[in-house]
Amino acid sequence: MNSLHLVSLPIRLRALRKWAAGRGFRADEGCALHHLLSETFGKGALQPFRLMVAPGAADGSLYSYAQSDEADLREVAAECALPDALAVCDLPSLAVKAMPDKWKPGRRLAFDVRVRPVRRLLKAAAAFPKGAEVDAFLLETLRACPDGHAAENRLEREAVYRRWLEERLGEAAKLEQAKMVRYERCAILRGPETRQGPDVVWHGELTVLDSDKFAARLASGVGRHGAYGYGMLLLRPAR
Repeated sequence: MNSLHLVSLPIRLRALRKWAAGRGFRADEGCALHHLLSETFGKGALQPFRLMVAPGAADGSLYSYAQSDEADLREVAAECALPDALAVCDLPSLAVKAMPDKWKPGRRLAFDVRVRPVRRLLKAAAAFPKGAEVDAFLLETLRACPDGHAAENRLEREAVYRRWLEERLGEAAKLEQAKMVRYERCAILRGPETRQGPDVVWHGELTVLDSDKFAARLASGVGRHGAYGYGMLLLRPAR
């Protein structure tokens, strides 16, 4: 595996909204950023990513993991980026650092991650066809209560999503503690299709179990839609 890099790129939000409207992506910020980054730096070069915006701010900070270093990213952008894309990205302020090549098993780290906890059906279930992408909580509720009379319970939802998160971390890391700090349902665009689903932010702490698998999890992201703003594990010092 090539060395992993952490990328920081300022994004001008007003210019992003204008660019997205011109491309037909106004309804899905993640989809707009996916296309913007692909056209500017190459397909899949910056993913998973996360756009962080402070309340009332005119600019946001896009963080991403990348296999390419700063020189390669700047070279591709200089050769291929369109002027309207560069009006969105503050390319002169691009910052990149190399991530560790090895992670010590037993190392405890805090994390912040935005995920879309869904499951892809291998066979038809309830009213959903084979291959459908279904909210993990909704799917578990329908299987437990096929008559549809189960009451909504935030703690149960959080517990289901936590199990989903633990599954996605797998043998890479052990989830020590986690708190669901945001939950909402939102629509995303995937080609001509619009999908409704959960949008969840977790804060918590984990312990690294396997160096190579943890590095691979950082690079690939947690769950689906890593190319659209989900799944990036932002790391912080543990308390």
